[in-house]
Amino acid sequence: MGSTLEVLFWFCLLLVFYTYLGYGIVIYALVWLKRRLGRSFPVQKILCDDDLPEITLFIAAYNEEEVVAEKMANTYGLDYPKDKLKILWVIDGSNDSTMERLKAYDAIVVLHEPGRRGKTAAINRGMEFVATPLVVFCDANSILNRQALKIIVGLFMNSSVGCVSGEKRIAVEEGDGVSSKGESAYWKYESFLKSLDSRFYSAVGAAGELFAIRRELFEPMPEDTLLDDFMLSMRIAQKGYRIAYTPDAYAVERGSLNIEEEAKRKKRIAAGGIQSIIRLAPLLNIFKYGRLSFLYVSHRVLRWSITPFALFALLPLSLLLALVVGDASFSEFYCLLFVLQVLFYVAAIVGYGFSKRGITSKFFYIPYYFVFMNINVFFGIYYLLNNRAGGAWEKSKRR
Repeated sequence: MGSTLEVLFWFCLLLVFYTYLGYGIVIYALVWLKRRLGRSFPVQKILCDDDLPEITLFIAAYNEEEVVAEKMANTYGLDYPKDKLKILWVIDGSNDSTMERLKAYDAIVVLHEPGRRGKTAAINRGMEFVATPLVVFCDANSILNRQALKIIVGLFMNSSVGCVSGEKRIAVEEGDGVSSKGESAYWKYESFLKSLDSRFYSAVGAAGELFAIRRELFEPMPEDTLLDDFMLSMRIAQKGYRIAYTPDAYAVERGSLNIEEEAKRKKRIAAGGIQSIIRLAPLLNIFKYGRLSFLYVSHRVLRWSITPFALFALLPLSLLLALVVGDASFSEFYCLLFVLQVLFYVAAIVGYGFSKRGITSKFFYIPYYFVFMNINVFFGIYYLLNNRAGGAWEKSKRR
């Protein structure tokens, strides 16, 4: 029994380590080796205004009356020729004043459907009206940097690029809680990995806050798709195109209002992750997709599927091994690992308690957010199995 438990324990431990730390080390080493061999991913080009193509800025929205003015001011301030920038809002069943507020703006197209069918359905519907060669998707509550569009378009000058992902940044201010600070810390690490993925071969998916595709590569998605941005970008990668990533084009948004609102988002992402693994099953074939499969499994599949199970199995496994292993030195080793895990979970519980009181400390909120993120994988699985809302998304309130 002891040997079986040990094999299971070390499998779980190595899996958790690889998923959250080891993969970052491996992909960093691969990028370093690629650079040493003189091979690099093509850099972005900044084109003069006369050479820029027409593009569509695509904004799918549901009840966004509070951000319309700020979003339009930001859009009009982007550094891109006005005669080459088409602005398209697709409103999905909003019952607030979003439509009325958008009527105040010229040179934009607004498509409204009174029935709410979800963001994926809105994208499918809106893309029928897009005629420009490039489409830039962004959220209504995301603020783009002035040069974002030119930087993104420059990366498409390489014919192997079918999708470009910008960087998602969380604006954190004094007094923000665990939901904002935890999300910000997560996205800093995620952006680091995305950059390495892109430099090695291709980013693994794009964030809906800011990404772009070639219009010709778009295919309608099932309306119950939960992670439209990820599915859309990965289906393009599946066709043999690369997803380029640039931190120089970024979208800034505020963090979730509180941890309960953040839980809505994490649960949906986790459910969408499992759904994506099922629908992108061919990408698991490393013999066919090579580097893309390696990146996809290492960066996404593991953390959305078996690694959370392995993480929470480590605690009881280390306790059992401390009790049943005959060798005193090994028994002490497993006991030490058990104690360290207990301390980690205690720190997470303290972080949870602090979050309820508006207290934030990295020593406590990072363990809490990490545990919170992994627990929501289980809630996501339950959500996916019982989802009756199709692709309609429940908005998380932002600060």
